[in-house]
Amino acid sequence: MDIPAPAVNDELLQRSDSGGIATLTLNRPQQFNALSMAMLDAMQAALDTIAADATVRVLVIAANGKVFCPGHDLKEMLANRTRPFVQSLFDRCCNVMMSISRMPQIVIARVHGIATAAGCQLVGACDLAVAAADARFATSGVNFGLFCATPGVAISRNISRKRAMEMLMTGDFIDAPTALQWGLVNRVVPLDRLDDAVSELAAHLLAKPPAVLAAGKKFFYSQLDTDMASAYKLASGVITDNMLGDDALEGVTAFVEKRKPQWRGQ
Repeated sequence: MDIPAPAVNDELLQRSDSGGIATLTLNRPQQFNALSMAMLDAMQAALDTIAADATVRVLVIAANGKVFCPGHDLKEMLANRTRPFVQSLFDRCCNVMMSISRMPQIVIARVHGIATAAGCQLVGACDLAVAAADARFATSGVNFGLFCATPGVAISRNISRKRAMEMLMTGDFIDAPTALQWGLVNRVVPLDRLDDAVSELAAHLLAKPPAVLAAGKKFFYSQLDTDMASAYKLASGVITDNMLGDDALEGVTAFVEKRKPQWRGQ
């Protein structure tokens, strides 16, 4: 029996849990799920809670309504056009994105409709992304006199420099097949198969050893920020610890004995 998830600001963000998979659903469909200050606060609280929850193995970030997320709430920004408010808004957004990369769970973006500006940043911040065939992506701030600096951090760490520059400087949309080709998303499926594709990917991850995935995720992001020599030094230490740990012992033994491994935490 599934245990009901802790209550999360139901007006802005919905959480559901099932079989080791938590789903956070952006719930401002009338505003196309724009990232308001309150939405970011709700997301931060939920991410912090999930990160500390060992029963959650995979997190899916989804959205209600016609689109995934168009970015920040521009009306709110115009109504609070002061340095303290705007700086706090972007700082909170950056913290949300960093929390996604720092949490031990693998995070999958479930994308439909459009993902623009900070919405596109959210896709880039997730570890993996599955998109509906009709999804479109853009860092469109430049079209409104606002360069997508913070989205550029996530986008430039997903796709090549030239393609990131094209997105950031033109603000043009790319479609889902292009996003797949460029490396912004992992899979593109028909809209009516989106939930199934996300579930299949999540189930595939659940079959892996939890501690190894968590350590691997931490290493992956750490090594990206170092030079090659430092990355290899870090990698050597991580894989040594891994090889001498219980999961590798179980995995290699199971391979030799021609049986399915029994991972800790499953």
